[in-house]
Amino acid sequence: MKRKIPLMAAALAGVFLSTSCDPVEKTDTKDYTQYVNTFIGAADNGHTFPGACYPFGMIQTSPVTGAVGWRYCSEYTYQDSLIWGFTQTHLNGTGCMDLGDILVMPVTGTRARAWDAYRSHFPKDKEAATPGYYTVELSDPQVKAELTASIHAALHRYTYHKADSASLLIDLQHGPAWREEQYHSQVNSCEVNWEDAQTLTGHVNNTVWVDQDYFFVMKFNRPVIDSLYLPMRETEKGKRIIATFDMKPGEELMMKVALSTTSVEGAKKNLQAEIPDWNFDGVKLAAHDEWNSYLSRIDVEGTDDEKTNFYTCFYHALIQPNQISDVDGMYRNAADSIVKAGTGTFYSTFSLWDTYRAAHPFYTLMVPERVDGFVNSLIEQGEVQGFLPIWALWGKENFCMIGNHGVSVIAEAYRKGFHGFDAERAFNMVKKTQTVSHPLKSDWEVYTKYGYFPTDLTKAESVSSTLESVYDDYAAADMARRMGKEEDAAYFAKRADYYKNLFDSQTNFMRPRNADGVWKSPFNPSDVGHAESTGGDYTEGNAWQYTWHVQHDVPGLIALFGGEKAFLNKLDSLFTVKLETTQADVTGLIGQYAHGNEPSHHVTYLYALAGRPERTQELIREIFDTQYKNKPDGLCGNDDCGQMSAWYMFSAMGFYPVNPVSGDYVFGAPQLPKIVLHLADGKTFTVIAENLSKEHKYVDSIMLNGEPYTKNTISHEDILKGGTLVYKMK
Repeated sequence: MKRKIPLMAAALAGVFLSTSCDPVEKTDTKDYTQYVNTFIGAADNGHTFPGACYPFGMIQTSPVTGAVGWRYCSEYTYQDSLIWGFTQTHLNGTGCMDLGDILVMPVTGTRARAWDAYRSHFPKDKEAATPGYYTVELSDPQVKAELTASIHAALHRYTYHKADSASLLIDLQHGPAWREEQYHSQVNSCEVNWEDAQTLTGHVNNTVWVDQDYFFVMKFNRPVIDSLYLPMRETEKGKRIIATFDMKPGEELMMKVALSTTSVEGAKKNLQAEIPDWNFDGVKLAAHDEWNSYLSRIDVEGTDDEKTNFYTCFYHALIQPNQISDVDGMYRNAADSIVKAGTGTFYSTFSLWDTYRAAHPFYTLMVPERVDGFVNSLIEQGEVQGFLPIWALWGKENFCMIGNHGVSVIAEAYRKGFHGFDAERAFNMVKKTQTVSHPLKSDWEVYTKYGYFPTDLTKAESVSSTLESVYDDYAAADMARRMGKEEDAAYFAKRADYYKNLFDSQTNFMRPRNADGVWKSPFNPSDVGHAESTGGDYTEGNAWQYTWHVQHDVPGLIALFGGEKAFLNKLDSLFTVKLETTQADVTGLIGQYAHGNEPSHHVTYLYALAGRPERTQELIREIFDTQYKNKPDGLCGNDDCGQMSAWYMFSAMGFYPVNPVSGDYVFGAPQLPKIVLHLADGKTFTVIAENLSKEHKYVDSIMLNGEPYTKNTISHEDILKGGTLVYKMK
């Protein structure tokens, strides 16, 4: 399955940027980036960043307003009044922290100060951003800062309005951390080398979430006339350098910095391939045009706020996974070996517990040319570490969250007809992942012996781990069956029924159970579990939320309740029983439903599968109205590498992948009057909501290509054929 995208304006820009897609001539010049508000989610707990990046790129260069504590997972909170500097890598919407590599900050006046005395105030009306570009006026040094990016490199332009000892702080100790002492101790080693008066290279190894090695080359458009190394604390190993330049007021200092996981030479190759010159506007234009080419794949109609919410979601979904292999395909793998990606490109930043639900299904629909690369990267990392990634960052495993949802991503791709990976090799990793116990997360001997993870034999998250693993078993069974592996299919299908072992028919909840079969007591279904803080048997949630976590067998779950009536009564209670919690990850509450956290994302669609689609339609509207807004605190929870955003886009279309591996999307209700998907091979799929309004939020009937459509799902294949889906609203 191949998708062509427009050729970026690289020739016009005077830069060369590699692309994995086949280019065709661009004819549509509409600027879709005007509807992206990069500040959405950059306040409260959205944990997004406003800075410059490139679709699926290694670099995300963005301002830093803080770095210590959960609030600063993306290093930026919109309400803050001080900018510390600008770092070159960031995570989008995560609930844990890492990256934040190479902080730089323009400096004027006294050079030798305390390490934290270079921060600057900035007027909010002088801060602006668009995809691929960020700018701000720094009040204290009187410098205008501008940032843009390619795949592996960032380009900075600083205009000094005064030239009183015009300098630049280069801070290699910096990186977001949970606590102050970690901030000053996370660097394990740091080497730098001034190769000439305009070139600094180096290698840093640090540890926060993963053990990270990055190599860099930093070049300036004018020579450094002096450099000052600031004192280091006892626990610090990262160097802080003040580089000074001979400049007059109004002159520009430009800095380009490229990263590599492999070597300084790798970083130099990346820089030479992508930003060989000093054409800031050209690099900015190339990034803009690349973003625009992706965003142009979907045309939506609606109000300006609706368009902004939609295209910002599209933008956030494409920030990752990140291409961390060099331009020649080399990368550092999970065993710290330097190897070449099998397909020439290696991706990391897989927040799979979140993204398997809707982000990866979205990629299969709208960015299909990347899917094989994602799958091959999961397989390559899995073969090195012995199991498919759980949460992959910088090519390493951080063991965050539960389940092995790389299994789902691979099985879904196979189900949807992607053939750019070796299916036998892929299934071997799927099977090994689900049968050979691996550290911290998956004790399959216990799981298969009892048919669940007993709470007294499992440190934490016993119920959630069981239910998440059950879905991966279903995915493995589906892939095995499609490959003709009947024995494997039967084995995993049996395990896919293990969810039934945790359903307590007395309370109608998925409940923790001891190894002897006795239910854990006392039991409060509203108690929120969180492995990293409070422990418990649930993952960032409780029994109210996880009882519905049976994505692959909704009829079976309904049967456990004793039929649709009892099922629907319980489901109604989910949205009316109030939850009192201070857990930061359990947000976006409607009763016990928590839209700010991923286990709830499919739950509203269960009504449609149990005979009450109108309730699904009501709730989707309520979520749109209350949980997504065009403002910095417009996300009700962490964006989680695009999952919150993918939910919005699918739901705006009127359907959602409750069970991603099935290839079917469950109908809800469209939220925009018209959406046109520009699919691979020149096909289009148009979604029209006739008579949609604030009052008319219910679906009266559906027509597909002019014919009445009565199913409660639509298949991936039907969408890919192209055509027109018309909802008549009432």
